[in-house]
Amino acid sequence: MIKFIFKWLLRLFIAGVVLIMIFLLSLNSILRVLIEHNIRAQTGMDAEIGRFKLGLLEPTITIQDLKIYNPAKTFGGTLFLSIPEIHVEYDRDAFANSQLHLTLVRFNLGELDIVRNAAGQTNIFSLGLAIPKNPSGNGTQLKDELKRRTDLDFAGIDTLNVSVGTLKYIDLKDQRNNRTQKVEVENQVIQNVKSPNDLTGLAVLIGLRSGDFFTLFVDPKASKSDAMKLFW
Repeated sequence: MIKFIFKWLLRLFIAGVVLIMIFLLSLNSILRVLIEHNIRAQTGMDAEIGRFKLGLLEPTITIQDLKIYNPAKTFGGTLFLSIPEIHVEYDRDAFANSQLHLTLVRFNLGELDIVRNAAGQTNIFSLGLAIPKNPSGNGTQLKDELKRRTDLDFAGIDTLNVSVGTLKYIDLKDQRNNRTQKVEVENQVIQNVKSPNDLTGLAVLIGLRSGDFFTLFVDPKASKSDAMKLFW
């Protein structure tokens, strides 16, 4: 009897180890599907992630080949964002103390498509994705929003590395208005990001590289700086 029990315990132990290994090997796939589902639930937009990796031994998160699509009913299911890579390295000790301290963020925006539908609606405004027109200068509103959504206090980003590829304007009613703008900002590094004010230089650079792109769907008479204020 003892030998029989021992054999079954051994089998259960082996089965448990195998299940744990299968879970660990499948964890990234499970998390990838959950993130896609959450993006859909919170924004109404379909998302596809090519690869997701959560570091088990190191505090890192990497998302590759992320694509987010506009709602099919209002904007034809067209592409909204194509992000080749988001790589984040975070401070575990700060996270344990309910703080979000990111030591490195590498963000590569491959393509942003701004779509105007037949009803004259523009996706970035209709979906509520534009930054509020009057955010406080010290970023308090954004910090409060992060706190509300994650229960974490934003402690800053030590190193932010940003790349921006292509901007597209797509008019579903009149394709003659379509336009593609190459921005081609590569590995722009900003240190010690504490608030949106620390990104002003990046916003100016993107504005210079984008020409009059942002004035296309804001107001033909608006200046480039006025148009950029709606996003930054």
